[in-house]
Amino acid sequence: MKLSPREAEGYFAKPDADKTGLLIYGADAMRVALKRQQVLAALLGPQAEEEMRLTRMPGGDLRGDPALLLDAVKAVGFFPGPRAVFVEDATETAASAILAALEDWAPGDAQIIVTAGQLKPSSKIRKAFEGHPAAYAVGIYDDPPSRAEVERVLADSGMKNVPRDVMSAISELAVSLSPGDFAQTIEKLSLYKRGDSTDLTIEDIEACAPRSTEAALDDVLNVVAEGRAGEIGPLIRRLQAQGTNGVTLCIGAMRHFRTLYACASDPGGAAQGIGKLRPPVYGKRRDRILRQAQGWGAAKLQTALTVLTDTDLALRSAGQTAPAMALVERAMIRLAMLARSR
Repeated sequence: MKLSPREAEGYFAKPDADKTGLLIYGADAMRVALKRQQVLAALLGPQAEEEMRLTRMPGGDLRGDPALLLDAVKAVGFFPGPRAVFVEDATETAASAILAALEDWAPGDAQIIVTAGQLKPSSKIRKAFEGHPAAYAVGIYDDPPSRAEVERVLADSGMKNVPRDVMSAISELAVSLSPGDFAQTIEKLSLYKRGDSTDLTIEDIEACAPRSTEAALDDVLNVVAEGRAGEIGPLIRRLQAQGTNGVTLCIGAMRHFRTLYACASDPGGAAQGIGKLRPPVYGKRRDRILRQAQGWGAAKLQTALTVLTDTDLALRSAGQTAPAMALVERAMIRLAMLARSR
């Protein structure tokens, strides 16, 4: 049977121990692995490995020994409790062994859990699981995690006392990070808050979230918007060392100053305009953007956007001979000086 993404989320949390098996497939190996970990933990409990109730085997091993899977499924466990055989990274070369195990499966046998990469609808493995009355097939796609999924990850890590605005910030973090990085960030956050019963804050998230090239880019843009011209050069050198090019920096600056302009030009003032931003901003970043928008004003921000547009056109010009990063650095310094003007 084929499970929809919504049905799959509920099944991963509470799998049926009496079913024949489950196929999890998708292009993103990390997303597939995280779902497989979740379902095995829910199906077998935390002591499955120690009690030898879980058998692991690479899908490639089934090509040379097709009977390996069926023997493991039929084997009698020494410890009581549900059992499972996990076949990792299965391909079509393992199809005959998997189909034979599904056909010969009987109540009391170990459940068959299979993971695979992206499978076409014509895949024998996929068709076998989708057509089996007591087995499930789930496709994992690169969709952002749902609110329920984020809440489950937090609950699994023991995180409590999460206010609404902080939950929104965590949901945004889940969208911006890869599944593996997000899981590691939540684990780090749970260790950071261990023994601390106070509410989770935006500052806690900022302390644990990974610092990326984008974070370094934000540092440069904040320095420019706050008129600290002397700090621009070293920060741009650091970005350049990380592989950031002039066009990327210019695009990031235009995005930042458009955000400031959207706030400053709101008829109700910058404080009202910042509340209309999508995606919304929170915590210290919100305060900083509001302060910058109020300090610049709509008129000066129009001038700043003109400078950045001219710089972007110069960078893309066929006759451009000056180093791109030098052009961008000059524009950043002009903006920083403009921020200090009255």
